[in-house]
Amino acid sequence: MLTPSATVVRDVSAPVPFEDSAPRTSKPRVVAAGMPAIISTAKHGIRKMGAIRSISNLSKVNKFDGFDCPGCAWPDPDGHRTFAEFCENGAKAVADEATKRKAGPDFWKKWSVSELSRKSDFWLNEQGRITHPLVLNQNSEHYEEISWDDAFEMIADNLAVLSDPDQAIFYTSGRTSNEAAFLWQLLARTLGTNNLPDCSNMCHESSGHALTQSIGIGKGTVTLDDFIHSDLILIVGQNPGTNHPRMLTALRDAKKNGSSVVSINPLEEAGMGRFKHPQNPLEVLGSGTKIADEHVNLRINGDMALFRGFAKTIISQDACDIEFIEDHTDGFDDYSELVQNTEWGDVESLSGVAREVIERIGNKIAQSKSMIVCWAMGLTQHKNAVQTIQEIANVSLLGGHIGRSGAGLCPVRGHSNVQGDRTVGINHHPSATFLDALDDRFGIEAPRIPGCDAVEAVRRMSSGQSNVFMSMGGNFLSAMSDTRATASALQNCELTVQISTKPNRSHLITGKSALILPCLGRTERDSTGIGDQFVTVENSMGVVHMSVGNARPASDMLMSEPAIVASIGSKLNQSGIHMDIPWLELVNDYDNIRREIESVIPGFDSYNERSRNRGGFYLPNSPRDSRKFDTPTGKANFISNPMSSITADAGKFVMMSIRSHDQYNTTIYGLDDRYRGVKGGRRVVFVNELDMEENGWQELQTVNVSSHYDGKVITSERWYLVPYNIPPGNVATYFPESNELIPLESVADMSNTPTSKSVLVSISTAN
Repeated sequence: MLTPSATVVRDVSAPVPFEDSAPRTSKPRVVAAGMPAIISTAKHGIRKMGAIRSISNLSKVNKFDGFDCPGCAWPDPDGHRTFAEFCENGAKAVADEATKRKAGPDFWKKWSVSELSRKSDFWLNEQGRITHPLVLNQNSEHYEEISWDDAFEMIADNLAVLSDPDQAIFYTSGRTSNEAAFLWQLLARTLGTNNLPDCSNMCHESSGHALTQSIGIGKGTVTLDDFIHSDLILIVGQNPGTNHPRMLTALRDAKKNGSSVVSINPLEEAGMGRFKHPQNPLEVLGSGTKIADEHVNLRINGDMALFRGFAKTIISQDACDIEFIEDHTDGFDDYSELVQNTEWGDVESLSGVAREVIERIGNKIAQSKSMIVCWAMGLTQHKNAVQTIQEIANVSLLGGHIGRSGAGLCPVRGHSNVQGDRTVGINHHPSATFLDALDDRFGIEAPRIPGCDAVEAVRRMSSGQSNVFMSMGGNFLSAMSDTRATASALQNCELTVQISTKPNRSHLITGKSALILPCLGRTERDSTGIGDQFVTVENSMGVVHMSVGNARPASDMLMSEPAIVASIGSKLNQSGIHMDIPWLELVNDYDNIRREIESVIPGFDSYNERSRNRGGFYLPNSPRDSRKFDTPTGKANFISNPMSSITADAGKFVMMSIRSHDQYNTTIYGLDDRYRGVKGGRRVVFVNELDMEENGWQELQTVNVSSHYDGKVITSERWYLVPYNIPPGNVATYFPESNELIPLESVADMSNTPTSKSVLVSISTAN
């Protein structure tokens, strides 16, 4: 237990520090991958891993007997694997994790947390792998080495004295395996809390909420094979070339098979232009494949109005699949009336797209027999995100594009196992059925009161309702909205615990005391008393498969995530909290954990056997598999929502946050964005050229950006203006630097997701 002592006020900086100079700019690229991707892959691999380790590690990525890429959740082919089953950014993720550089105890002795907080996220990540468990005591500015046993005892002592289990928060990153995530939620619920926020709360929570109401499942309804059987694919609010590069292969193959692709996004991204597959010499040397047949340059948050216009076009032509609608849906009459009463002027005004363009694409949709709609965070992080996704579901239902080969809804998840974590119980608002199953299997009384999501977690820590924050992976401070508010909340805690592989900003902005527990990475061998183990993950399309690390761990002092969780549980038993669960026996052989998952969660029958199959197995998906919809009506639901969009008053802009090509989530691999023509910096504001001219701004002029929400103004200083092809009145900035501008109170209806794509800002000249 922590004892009272004089508190040292650490002079730490929560926002990302300023850059020393302006970036350099060039013309944005119109071709993705190709030779630059090959060169970038080689450069990152050799610089961080060395030539031999690069070949060894990259040869195992996403192979049947290898490890799952620690990057995105795009699925692997079912029946085969290519020689290099990874993309440029996947290779960066592997190289980043398998780096030869070490941030050992001497590193933490040299640098105080105050000094480190003034380093960039890129610099922090470059320091290498954390090698030993570390403690930051209440009266210190330096992390010190601590034994694993003492670290676990420190955690158990703090949890054991809580007057209310909800004073603890258990956060989860999407990198966590099914096995570790299941134990994590079991630990929290045995303690007595559903405070299980996770990275889904910040990204695809809106998708899950919307689809559960519309079709009875919070996941997509397509397989990878559906892409080559489609005749139309809409890519909405998504940048595959940077965030899911292997998706470009699926789109290329679909195009070659006759499908048409339409890109819908405020920014025209390189990946939707031409794609040169790095493994095909003819494509690398040639012109590549044109991906998007058409790009719709709509306003930020104009998607709902755009799809309402598509619906008007389809219904006006009597092009609906009436048989499907009558047999499998509910609410069509009300929705049809709403659509017909919607004025075209409102559709054009809110979307920023001309009626003739909407009708032309609407005609394509009306004629399509097999349409897939894909989307990512360009849709999920708005106030009306849930309603927008439901509008997309409505348009798909009009044509019967669910449960049909080559058709379906496809929310493309980000981190590699964010969908699997939710499947195995990382959910702040779990179902009664799941909790009943936990109680029956483990003899516990899991709490029935809903826990907190990510936004509510910040509020609870700020108010003192929660004072122990534990994070399984991730970088909560940098990932969350309202950086200063999040930092203040974390600093209000008694103890913060980070289970991590590399230094990040969440290690520096901490509670009064803090622990860093270094864990094995996806690439590394995980051995227990009985031999080498494997874990499992679930990709974006519901396939559960194994992941087996083969590399020597970065340090002999690392523990696996399942072992860390089990050790905390075991120590809690010794602290007097009744946990009649054989924690250490479970992690001696991970088959034991998978048997427990199978006993609690439907769809995991013969889990151990099927996870050893080449490529794993598909989880049940009733809408996709049999056109069955687990909703209160027993059918898929047309949901009628008023049309809406964010608009800016005179003198203000609508800002959205985006990633660069040299990052993955909060991990910054470099300071360049090759596709957008930015080099050597990240504090940039992409602005329409007409807006630049109207305001008398010059390229790379230094400005301050202020967000405005409900009377609250947040100002972020020293940004550089870059003219770009973005709709007038809209601007874009890089995440996580611009997270400090997103007010904690600004969230999506129903899903409570931060509105990182809908921020009202003003821009002023810096002094």
